[in-house]
Amino acid sequence: MDVVALGESMVTFLPSRPGRLADVPSFDRAIGGAESNLACVLAAAGHSARWVGRVGADGFGDHLVEAIGAYGVDVSAVRRDPARPTGIYFRTAGDRATDAHEVAYYRAGSAASAMSVDTMDLDAIRSGRVLHLSGITPALSADCLGLMRELTARRPGRPLVSFDVNHRPGLWRDAGHGHGPEVLLELARGADLVFVGEDEAWGLGGPEAVRAALPEPELLVVKQGASGATAFHGADVTSVPALHVDVVAAVGAGDAFAAGFLSATLRGLPVRERLRHGHLMAAAALTVPGDLATPPARDHADRLAALDDTAWGRLRLGPGWTQDVRGADEEVRTP
Repeated sequence: MDVVALGESMVTFLPSRPGRLADVPSFDRAIGGAESNLACVLAAAGHSARWVGRVGADGFGDHLVEAIGAYGVDVSAVRRDPARPTGIYFRTAGDRATDAHEVAYYRAGSAASAMSVDTMDLDAIRSGRVLHLSGITPALSADCLGLMRELTARRPGRPLVSFDVNHRPGLWRDAGHGHGPEVLLELARGADLVFVGEDEAWGLGGPEAVRAALPEPELLVVKQGASGATAFHGADVTSVPALHVDVVAAVGAGDAFAAGFLSATLRGLPVRERLRHGHLMAAAALTVPGDLATPPARDHADRLAALDDTAWGRLRLGPGWTQDVRGADEEVRTP
């Protein structure tokens, strides 16, 4: 496997129209989960990817395994729990960053919260070139935290460990097994590659301050929202501005950015191109309504990632841009 991603995936219910959850009459079913999202994007981009998780022995668990597997993701190591349900959640159609946005989670006591060193196949989890984890998993239970500590322990022969901090304060408010920011910093120090948003980086300020507090990972990527992203690789510092995007929905972009960066990492591309591929994958997610988008064809993405700085700065990407096959020197606009 190129990448193995471990974490919780849930069935998502998306509203049939805008409005409060109290007013929405019906919902459409989809899938959601930071790690499974990443695995789906990587599989769609031509990599071998495995998702490892734990779901209930119920219809929602069946749907998750089938839907994720339909993307070409290996789901053979997913465990079924006969005693615990698959997690679900409902959300409104608004932007997650606004106060008007509502999310209702039903995940307490879920099958995923029972992931542990004893209940999961550690050999399958460690079977890839890259093992991708996120900060959502340790918030689910003390057992999940124990599993994460085992997987981020620095041992000879382990795969490259990628860790997306993904700090969700709401999850940690209900957790009785640790203080979220401290736990996430501990786990990040055990990873080889870390993704962290500037807004969730322990209140440290700019990228340089984050790197000073987190020197252990070989590669640290600090995401700076609309400003771009900065990567620290040894003594080298590389910054790439974000693209101009006509946003449809601000969901799934962080997972897509990590997938684009990892895809370019697996291909051995320079750090600058890795950041650009991260931005391009994020742009694909931002220009569709749901969490998952069809990635651009590899040659199309490579052409855009190879643009000079001036041409890169002129790009404006809108819905349908991943299907645009014009020359790399042309500006991409909303069709």
